[in-house]
Amino acid sequence: MRVAVSVTNLVTRHPAVSAAAIASIDHICHGRGVLGIGAGHSGTRNLGLRSSTTDELAAGLRFIKTLLRGEPATIGAATAHLPWVRHAPPVFLAASHPRSLRAAGSGADGVFINYGLGADNIRQSRDLVLHALEAGGRRADAVELWQVAALDCSEDGDQARQKIGAMLAFLAGYVIGDHDLGERGVPARYREQLLELRRRYSTRPGEADEKLVAGLGLFDYLAQRLSICGTPAECLAQACAAKAAGADRLMLTVSLASDPVRTVELFGERVLPAIR
Repeated sequence: MRVAVSVTNLVTRHPAVSAAAIASIDHICHGRGVLGIGAGHSGTRNLGLRSSTTDELAAGLRFIKTLLRGEPATIGAATAHLPWVRHAPPVFLAASHPRSLRAAGSGADGVFINYGLGADNIRQSRDLVLHALEAGGRRADAVELWQVAALDCSEDGDQARQKIGAMLAFLAGYVIGDHDLGERGVPARYREQLLELRRRYSTRPGEADEKLVAGLGLFDYLAQRLSICGTPAECLAQACAAKAAGADRLMLTVSLASDPVRTVELFGERVLPAIR
């Protein structure tokens, strides 16, 4: 079992600190460490800071990977060196937009793709990564692809669906954003409502966001695209659909589930055995 930082950003924590931290963890757990980095969303916005640009993210990725090879590296005015590193843990990018997906394909060891579990979403996001891989002369298997979704698995499917609304608002805020929604794979009939959601949602999700998603008529669309939720049988059907659409690995967040511990237990007992 791997031990991951999933994910940090390059704004509130200097990339040299993240590199040293994951190298230390990797040493302690005998080569099982993984570092995930992203542009920042709530982790920067809640502190009044801006997120990294894609160019800054790519530069930070190169800096960290150089340090983890035990070589000196420079970013901006800072130079660092971790000469004690003997094993380079993999560095993953969390990517939601076309430019960051391409950056992941160009230089990361893996990518946490937060774009959606619909067949079109999976195909579009995979293609962006794989085309960047090809353009950079990298092998198709050089990057691990993980598809990200929210998870709420409960014996009470209605309770799971009610609770997951806040997480859907949070995910939609940066996965879909407020730029070209057509480019982000959004059908025309939902674009106006999603722009309104983007204007009003909170990066500290709560009950108001649940009501906002429902009130804008977005729950069904967002739940299908960005989550696996409901009873174990419903979660199994959704996970199988994602697998059939081309998802090889799922990364599931339970932070706002109705009962996070029970969600993990039910998914592990009743869903995973059926799709392995």
